[in-house]
Amino acid sequence: MKTILCYGDSLTWGYSAEGPGRHAYEDRWPSVLAAGLGKGFTVIAEGLNGRTTAYDDHLADCDRNGARVLPTILHTHYPLDLVVIMLGANDMKPFICGRAIGAKQGMERLVDLVKQHAYGFDAPAPQVIVVAPPALCATEDADFDAMFDGGVAESKKLAAMYAEVADAAGSTFFDAGSVAVTTPIDGVHLDAANTRAIGAALVPVARRLLML
Repeated sequence: MKTILCYGDSLTWGYSAEGPGRHAYEDRWPSVLAAGLGKGFTVIAEGLNGRTTAYDDHLADCDRNGARVLPTILHTHYPLDLVVIMLGANDMKPFICGRAIGAKQGMERLVDLVKQHAYGFDAPAPQVIVVAPPALCATEDADFDAMFDGGVAESKKLAAMYAEVADAAGSTFFDAGSVAVTTPIDGVHLDAANTRAIGAALVPVARRLLML
């Protein structure tokens, strides 16, 4: 049995802008990944709305700093064979970070945490897939437009920067923007079809890494 941890934000949780609400379980990308991989795999979905790579959100009702929470989650679920990290969209909020370079540095921290964590029972560190979220897009939703002011341009830099992070760490990179686009309803989230597309595209990537 191979165990995969999917660590992310609302795109992993399955936030649906149409509702608003949550996509059906079978439409969330970790669920699609699990279905595509089939027997012999356990896929753990760890998505939290508003989660950042490594920054505090003092308006939040829970801890959304991805770097602070990750060690606890790693220790909860180990042994792990693969960790898929898709974060950075919330870093684009000006009051969080607002810069792609900040998300890049946050992602570097997350990958390092996965690789350097003190797993028990001599469990080896899992492999990592660094996933760049689809770029933000323009929206007529006034609140989201203001919340992510300047984020469209900055988010378009994430793929190239995350590829550098993965290469430097000896990890695998995947650009979710190559198969999915954000919805103009709010400019940030994904409809069900685009959410499913990410999970489906990750199936051969994960299978290749786990040599199955």
